[in-house]
Amino acid sequence: MFPNLEHYTDYGLLFLRFMAGLVFFDSGHRDLKDPRVRGASVGLPVSLTIFIGGAEVLGGIAVIIGVWPQLAAAGLIIVMLGALQKKIFVWKTGFWGKDGLGWNYKLLLVSMLLVVAFTDGGRYIILH
Repeated sequence: MFPNLEHYTDYGLLFLRFMAGLVFFDSGHRDLKDPRVRGASVGLPVSLTIFIGGAEVLGGIAVIIGVWPQLAAAGLIIVMLGALQKKIFVWKTGFWGKDGLGWNYKLLLVSMLLVVAFTDGGRYIILH
């Protein structure tokens, strides 16, 4: 019924890596731009906010360009597990949350990172 698209898998993985990495890069950049305000808004100390922001920026870049994509994905999954813990158990936002700000988005990012981790990011990587 549908054509075999398997030979495009690595392009799909490249696009997935780009989108996931872009989200983390942007999030980390925002954390690092004003860590005091960002830390206060999520209830984290400034030093931890800076650490997480740096991890998101570096992990996002690594996922995008394909430098140790499995390791970068694993690190970002750990960051996301912390965010999920906060949203589910501390803030109790619910899956969809108010105004769509629940933990569904975080879970989607974890799913994307799992694909990167399980596939080593595909063929178009620099270093694995």
